[in-house]
Amino acid sequence: MSVYNKIKGKIHSFQSLGTVDGPGVRYVVFMQGCNLRCGCCHNPDTWNLNDAKTYTAEEVFKEVCRYKEYFGADGGITVSGGEPLLQAEFVKSLFVLCKEQNINTCLDTSGSILNEEVCSLLNFTDRVLLDIKYTNEEDYIKFVGCKLSKVKEFLKVLNERKIKTTIRQVIIPTVNDSEENILRLNKIVNEHPCVDKVELLPFKKLCQTKYDNLNINFPFSNLPTPTEEKMKELNNLLK
Repeated sequence: MSVYNKIKGKIHSFQSLGTVDGPGVRYVVFMQGCNLRCGCCHNPDTWNLNDAKTYTAEEVFKEVCRYKEYFGADGGITVSGGEPLLQAEFVKSLFVLCKEQNINTCLDTSGSILNEEVCSLLNFTDRVLLDIKYTNEEDYIKFVGCKLSKVKEFLKVLNERKIKTTIRQVIIPTVNDSEENILRLNKIVNEHPCVDKVELLPFKKLCQTKYDNLNINFPFSNLPTPTEEKMKELNNLLK
């Protein structure tokens, strides 16, 4: 039996032709399970690691290959979540298979886990979409459940390995929609040459139904979506 049929991953869902999860057209794998409880989380249905179907890396790889002709020069596979670093061994196995077929690999993560398995996975990762949720420790501890210093440690490793990195941040009114936050974000970016793109994403509440169906409180349900003017203002501060 192939080693890639032995390692199984718990997966929430798939998206065959994604266009917002990394460069180009991508096959997106949403892993099940998350170690964080972010106030702005859009996918509370991915939290529980056991609420999922299991697949082998080879099974997923075969599905990815069905869409290879659509990837072009920039596209490929993106593994998101939940938090894919919880299942780093599985994601590594999947990425190894993809690299053997010259399929670009992208990891969408909070960067909150760093261990030997994660470092091994990064050996087969072409790009990381790193979600830097806030730019101070207080907000990270209050609204995320981990420390910003942990995420910075992960980013430092990406920089040392020269892995192309896109930093993403969801802009939440009254929480991180200030000039000071963006200036701090600029500082983080400027200290890490591996970062070649920054995306500010407007907070939305389309996920409210998921929280209601799961009978879970949505912590930011009382907050509005930022205006287009505010998003433009903050984007203009990016350097």
